Amino acid sequence: MDFITIGRIVAPWGVKGNVKVQIETDFPQRFSPGEEVFIDGTPVTIADVSWHRDRPILKLSAIDCVEDAQQLRGKSLEIPQSQAQPLPEDHYYHFQLIGLEVRTTGGEHLGEVREILTGKSNDTYVVQGTEGETLIPAIEDVVKSVNLERGFIEIEPIAGLLELNRKKTD
Repeated sequence: MDFITIGRIVAPWGVKGNVKVQIETDFPQRFSPGEEVFIDGTPVTIADVSWHRDRPILKLSAIDCVEDAQQLRGKSLEIPQSQAQPLPEDHYYHFQLIGLEVRTTGGEHLGEVREILTGKSNDTYVVQGTEGETLIPAIEDVVKSVNLERGFIEIEPIAGLLELNRKKTD
């Protein structure tokens, strides 16, 4: 089963085994009592939730003391990919884009998406190809199409984009 991360446990909270979570999803309603999440592939039920400064404080089943909660620090809270919320048209989860071929509208093969860097204004695709690493801004002026079925992203490089990236790797 493939999983996607929806949060990361950052610290214990109190002495009864609660944990503070950094949200890594656009759907924070996932952090609700009765919802099942996975930690290291093991299912855990959210028994209770409260919020502190826009972060969920979770009481997880079978975690009853601060020592157990401390052991979870840094662990990912995950859900099966099959439970991912549907996204609007032309929006994609990172896991859907990783591994896709990237090519220009002129047919030049640049490589595959290996990583996605999340920024305040836009994401950046880290593309690994035969000429090294290329950073592609995920903006409308550059990304012209994403074809999940055929496994590629087509881009129209803005002036100097490919040359700038290639100089960095020389």
